[in-house]
Amino acid sequence: MKLYNTMSMQKEEFVPIEPGKVRMYACGPTVYNYIHVGNARPIIMFDVLRRYLEYRGYEVTFVQNFTDVDDKIIKRANDEGVSSTEIAETYIKAYHEDMDRLGVIRADIEPRATEHIQEMLNLTERLIADGKAYATPSGDVYFRVRSFPGYGKLSGRTPDDLRSGARVVPGDEKEDLLDFALWKSAKPGEPYWESPWGKGRPGWHIECSAMSTHYLGNTIDFHGGGSDLIFPHHENEIAQSEGCTGCHFVNYWLHNGFITINSEKMSKSLNNFFLVKDVLEKYSGDALRFFLLSTHYRSPLDFSDDRLEEAEKNMDKLKDVIARIKEMSSMEGSEETEASRKLAEAADHAMKVFHEAMDDDFNTGLTTGAMFELAKAINVYYNEVHAGTAFNKEAADKAGQTFKTILDVLGILEKEW
Repeated sequence: MKLYNTMSMQKEEFVPIEPGKVRMYACGPTVYNYIHVGNARPIIMFDVLRRYLEYRGYEVTFVQNFTDVDDKIIKRANDEGVSSTEIAETYIKAYHEDMDRLGVIRADIEPRATEHIQEMLNLTERLIADGKAYATPSGDVYFRVRSFPGYGKLSGRTPDDLRSGARVVPGDEKEDLLDFALWKSAKPGEPYWESPWGKGRPGWHIECSAMSTHYLGNTIDFHGGGSDLIFPHHENEIAQSEGCTGCHFVNYWLHNGFITINSEKMSKSLNNFFLVKDVLEKYSGDALRFFLLSTHYRSPLDFSDDRLEEAEKNMDKLKDVIARIKEMSSMEGSEETEASRKLAEAADHAMKVFHEAMDDDFNTGLTTGAMFELAKAINVYYNEVHAGTAFNKEAADKAGQTFKTILDVLGILEKEW
């Protein structure tokens, strides 16, 4: 099994840290709003990776966090006159509702940032003690980027390149413009926690380092998310995690391509996004999930109603195939014919392509192609049997089970069985 590692910019053979087991962490949502289709792509990407690893026999421990304290959450809470906790609870619930409709299996552990403040404080204190971070007179704490020689190794950016584009912020107490916040001093109207540097709250990047190491240890197999997280979020995670533990942080970094609208990245900042909940008012969760998996995860994917309508039609076709598989599963017959041999060969070919595609950087685009080829063979066989050709239950069951295996790993039409 080979996967494209963002760190090395090439496909690498997957070798787990511990034989038969996988430790996987994915950055979850900042819960201040409903998620949009672009947010859903990495979630489904990791869901399929997890499903395939488990299909391959691995014991997977999957952690995906919720960022439930953040500038955007605080702003929304203040605008609506409620607490940040209420905002977070509202949108965590909405997230689960959306993901349930998309067939996403919940992570084994879903930690919230506010539940792990002490771990973040411990990590920050250790970095200060090692000279890799410093507290300012106003109570902020910053990571010294130049104290970490490997900074930029994930994104390919050097500190000098980054400094040339950095801007001075009035009142900033940083030693270096590149330094990033581990802890932020409290401002009026914000939630806060007590710390050795006064009342405050964690910076964004420290959250994932603290929660990942807490649940999965100092080194994990997989981490990733959308390509927009490579810099600065994941770059900063590496610096603070490895700077603190002295251990290699992540063995395989996975990042998906963007969802685009007319070739422009879908994002809330550009106001060109489509909320999952709104899309699901018009299309089924299976159709949206299939659309997101129809292209290799690292490739850009252009969002359009035409493509979703096509996906919905494909779901109807697949439902018909499932109905035919279920009908044939109750039939009896053992006579081998040319038609049954062709069906068994089609099932073997589909399974071979499925394994090759998924083992090659889990290429769901090729996998869906194999699925439809097998669907076509099942339809042909079903029609021939109903036209009078002798039935062979072994071949029909083999094709049906292969078809179900592929659909189950992709997480499509699970309720139809």
